[in-house]
Amino acid sequence: MPLSDDDVREIMRIVDTAGAREIRVQTRGFSLHMIRDGAGEAVSPSEQASPSEQASPSAPTSAHLLLVESPMIGTFYRAEAPGEPPFVEVGSAVQPDTIVCIVEVMKMMNSVPAGVAGTIVEICQENARLVEYGTPLFRVEPA
Repeated sequence: MPLSDDDVREIMRIVDTAGAREIRVQTRGFSLHMIRDGAGEAVSPSEQASPSEQASPSAPTSAHLLLVESPMIGTFYRAEAPGEPPFVEVGSAVQPDTIVCIVEVMKMMNSVPAGVAGTIVEICQENARLVEYGTPLFRVEPA
């Protein structure tokens, strides 16, 4: 029986409350390996950010910007398929129902709507990166 999104969230919650440094869960067709970095953040070994992926100093930090956050744990994709143009770019106008990305969970592609009206001012994640529930994906200047 495959693990659901809720199962994975519950595993991560248990690991977080237990304070474990590392956990590996493996079932048929599914593998989860979590390692905490020194700051207590859960990351996979391949998710360590390189200096070029750090937030740029020119990125808007205004408190009035709205966040589009990941609704689930999965892999963030900016386009519908490899080689296709991204759903949105910096400067793209969005409405609440505008699809801004896809989050893949266990081979299921989940479209993510903006949920807000405005203009994309920052793309917060690299394409094909693992994201958790609540991870900022985009910053939006409200309309």
